[in-house]
Amino acid sequence: MNLSVSFCGMKLCNPVMPASGPLTGDDKKMLAILSHNVGAMVTKTISVKPAKVPRPCITATSNYVLNAELWSEHAWQTWHDEFIPVFRQQSDKPLLVSLGYSKEDLEFLVPKFAEAADAFELSTHYVADDPELLSDLIRAVKVHTDRPVFIKLDPSVPEPEEMAIAIERAGGDGIVAINSLGPVYPLSVFHRKSPLGSKNGFGWISGPVIKPFALAMVRRVASATNLPVIGTGGVSSADDVLEFIMAGASAVQLLSSALIRGKQVYSEIIDELPKRLEACGANGIEELIGAALNSNKKESHEKRSPIVDHLKCIKCNLCVQICPYDALSLDEKVSVDESKCFGCGLCQSRCPVKAIEGVLF
Repeated sequence: MNLSVSFCGMKLCNPVMPASGPLTGDDKKMLAILSHNVGAMVTKTISVKPAKVPRPCITATSNYVLNAELWSEHAWQTWHDEFIPVFRQQSDKPLLVSLGYSKEDLEFLVPKFAEAADAFELSTHYVADDPELLSDLIRAVKVHTDRPVFIKLDPSVPEPEEMAIAIERAGGDGIVAINSLGPVYPLSVFHRKSPLGSKNGFGWISGPVIKPFALAMVRRVASATNLPVIGTGGVSSADDVLEFIMAGASAVQLLSSALIRGKQVYSEIIDELPKRLEACGANGIEELIGAALNSNKKESHEKRSPIVDHLKCIKCNLCVQICPYDALSLDEKVSVDESKCFGCGLCQSRCPVKAIEGVLF
């Protein structure tokens, strides 16, 4: 099974890489992730001055991570002189150097890392939702490097299609979608404050909970441009990888799932990919890129009622309790009142044993 992908002159043995963050914060951390056979590496975001990261800075549940992390706490010189050279000595896999944030910062940093990077990933909060300013930034950066330049989109971008077109016209080479969402506010009832050490206790949310939002951004961007897209935001399984690929991504990044479940999640996902590809009837990753872009073009108003497989049904009564239209009942078996059923699909999506079919697909 062919897991390799190629874009912007880079060939990855598989489409999985870490997202920029605490797990890629120095040479030892990057090499630890590399041991899980990822297809490429992404540094933690490097800026002109080291970050003063508040602590505590990370909290998580099984479904999301909240963080008050900033960019790298190490000086750019340390990355340039130590971390990246050590990584390069032990790996020839593509290295995306993440840099931020302002035009002035990037004009200074890009030339410093132009030889070390296979590509740049630019985190651009200061121009995140202004196509004109972002275009100026891209043109300024491209003067200093012939390496591919990827722009990491902020989820606050109101018109991602417009931003994608602006990135392509300005000479950008690719798009990473998306950054974490925020600000968010975790609050402990018992302590009456946020567990995070940031000002006001605010942070940013990432992980499986944001996956549908990230998928939508990837699809919107991929529909508007021919640039390669790297999808990130909620990847935690091989199926998640394929969903992002089908939505138009050429590769994916993940980090929050490794913070939730452990770094072995990278190798688990990569090991599972061949089986899931086979289940999709595909021989390789690249043939699935954008496979869903032409789906759901029109609204559907067809009502389809649920069909209950009574041999599978465990009579848990969940479908009855959650039905917004009171169309389901449980006596000796689950019954559907089609005169009440709206065909919304909730029951099928929530059945724990997949005993309900017919509404969603």
